[in-house]
Amino acid sequence: MEKAKVYFTNEITPESVIKLYETLGVKLDGKVAVKLHSGEDGNQNYIKPEFVQKIVEYVKGTVVECNTAYDGSRDTTEKHEKLMEKHGWTKYFDVDIMDSEGPDLELDIPNGKQIQKNYVGKNIQNYDSLLVLSHFKGHPMGGFGGALKQLSIGVASSYGKKYIHGAGKTEGNFFETEQNLFLDSMADAAKTVHEMFQDHVVYINVMCNLSVDCDCCAKAEDPCMDDIGILISTDPVAIDQACIDLIYQSSDSGKDHFIERVERQNGIRIIESSCELGIGTREYELISL
Repeated sequence: MEKAKVYFTNEITPESVIKLYETLGVKLDGKVAVKLHSGEDGNQNYIKPEFVQKIVEYVKGTVVECNTAYDGSRDTTEKHEKLMEKHGWTKYFDVDIMDSEGPDLELDIPNGKQIQKNYVGKNIQNYDSLLVLSHFKGHPMGGFGGALKQLSIGVASSYGKKYIHGAGKTEGNFFETEQNLFLDSMADAAKTVHEMFQDHVVYINVMCNLSVDCDCCAKAEDPCMDDIGILISTDPVAIDQACIDLIYQSSDSGKDHFIERVERQNGIRIIESSCELGIGTREYELISL
């Protein structure tokens, strides 16, 4: 497999996102879903709607989300819609909670490492193209969260999130699944969504507010590193690998804390497993603008 192209800029502005998208040269056609993180109530680090307004309008996109598998402000459609309004998403965009009504869309994973089904918000099938707009940061369970996590846990329905966390089981405490089984399940799920859109999906990772905690945490740690930049690619494996490499190569003294979180949770496993599943390649060319 030839190296994937990953474009990078250290200028973190709405205009830079547009420039990266135009440089990539892939036009998302038809009805475009923009998958991003709406931010748990109380979280201070999530990317705000004002930052993504230009790119969402540029692709004429609809902001899409799914309900969570844990108690909070996003575990039911009613609460999630109220939070989307509180955080300003509905002020600027059309918003679609994709699993607001059942049944879920079941996607088969015939050669999965751990799971053979992925349960996603059924409304995903209403879209022709997908823009995965990720805030790259740490994560208490996955080690880090980027494009691959958005493809898997992010697009999964509330039930689907439980299924992935439980590596195919939803009874008992599914959050206590053996770590590598959970990470392999995420890779399995990511494969189905990536292949669903094939040549009609673009990935953007924004490396700012680099906390070791996810935007799903109501009380997240403050960032431990300075902002790094924005990346774009059509390869979710390559873009996440590039972000991890930028962390390791950074001269920022705060990187040790971030790396400890990634390594403690064996976060690189999702990249390794996704590569083995053929979702993308870890070999990339980083092209700076």
